[in-house]
Amino acid sequence: MKKIIKKTFIIGLILFLLMQLYQPARNLGYEQDVTANFTKVYDVPKNVETILRTSCYDCHSNNTNYPWYSYIQPARMLMESHIKKGNKDLNFNEWGNYSKRKQYSKLDAISKQIKSNEMPLDSYTLIHKSAILSSSQKQEVITWINTIKNNE
Repeated sequence: MKKIIKKTFIIGLILFLLMQLYQPARNLGYEQDVTANFTKVYDVPKNVETILRTSCYDCHSNNTNYPWYSYIQPARMLMESHIKKGNKDLNFNEWGNYSKRKQYSKLDAISKQIKSNEMPLDSYTLIHKSAILSSSQKQEVITWINTIKNNE
């Protein structure tokens, strides 16, 4: 019985080590059109920009700040799937490439998801405590979004 446990452990360890060889490309936005950035399209107040960068940009931009555990599989694969889905749904670095209609739709979605506590994801804020939005931060972002929509 001990031999089976030892063999299983060794095989598991080898598989774990082999998994570490798979390291997909990182979301670091080396080549991007900076004029399409959200902050270039709108005059974003510094406080709102800071909130968005802290709570949203890791999954919704071309520049993810990778923590130490992102180098370890399978955590890396899980992160990459979240980042790809997040970028597909909304990418602040490519905001200027969206049509005006899509931009307004995205602003509405951001506002609704912040109000309903859907974003940032619980799985993200579990580890990234600084990404948790206080009620005043939520209100700042929502108020700014409403101002943008009313002025255009």
